[in-house]
Amino acid sequence: MENNNETSTDFFLLGLFPPSGIGLLFFIFIILIFLMALFGNMSMIILILLDTHLHTPMYFLLSQLSLMDLNYISTIVPKMASNYLFGNKSISFIGCGVQSFFFITLAGAEGLLLASMAYDRYVAICFPLHYPIRMTKKMCVLMITGSWMISSINSCAHTVYALHIPYCRSRAINHFFCDVPAMLTLACMDTWVYEYTVFVSITLLLVFPFIGIACSYGRVLLAICRMHSVEGRKKTYSTCSTHLTVVTLYYVPFAYTYLRPRSLRSPTEDKILAVFYTILTPMLNPIIYSLRNKEVMGALRRVIQRISLYKCRQSSHSSCCFRNT
Repeated sequence: MENNNETSTDFFLLGLFPPSGIGLLFFIFIILIFLMALFGNMSMIILILLDTHLHTPMYFLLSQLSLMDLNYISTIVPKMASNYLFGNKSISFIGCGVQSFFFITLAGAEGLLLASMAYDRYVAICFPLHYPIRMTKKMCVLMITGSWMISSINSCAHTVYALHIPYCRSRAINHFFCDVPAMLTLACMDTWVYEYTVFVSITLLLVFPFIGIACSYGRVLLAICRMHSVEGRKKTYSTCSTHLTVVTLYYVPFAYTYLRPRSLRSPTEDKILAVFYTILTPMLNPIIYSLRNKEVMGALRRVIQRISLYKCRQSSHSSCCFRNT
């Protein structure tokens, strides 16, 4: 058995791509998804910041979701790409801990934020007259701050535990990032207590919020059925179905991965499921929220028109200055 001083040696991430032509195709595909996620989420943040029509609680929360997704995918993909391109699969002990901390923090914060967004839609549709009172700027800030703080505390506890246990087997982590449960398969001590804490954390940060979202949208669907306006019903249904799509893509693979007993889990299946909530969801979120949202598309047109008008004025000003000289 190793002592704790020896745990400072590097880990090795076995990665996601097989060393073949198919692996290269998958790598290129993941890089394209990464670039789309960066562009899409940055565009959403800038658009919501620039257009005053989107300065509402719903879009303020949406901008935070884009910020989390931007950081989320950037925590995973660059290191994975670097390891594949340079053939160096090692990651330092501290680097593994840092990556694990940010992954757990962002994963939990996004789960809580999605619940906050569901509450926002619930109040807006079921209690429209109370919406300005309940969903104030202060309330939005409290929701976002609470999501970050709760998730950070949870992440700190998990990461500190993972960094302080002895590892006495092969240091090859059969994953494409430092996932704590995958790291613990290399431990030379019984980790059953920690597995229960993982179950509790997932229940508190994912299962309970998911139940809250399901209850909120159950009430929302009842409210939609009672609406007399066909146009209002369509708009409300479109908004809610968009959010439910995001929630399903995020919560289901995540919960299925971490709530199963270790005996029923396989590294290959875990890696495939992890692609959904670490890579695909951050790319799909801005697409889902923008392409199916008339307000976002309208804001995009207004911002483009303002930029074009500004360039036109600058061009006209430059022409006048040139003629005067």
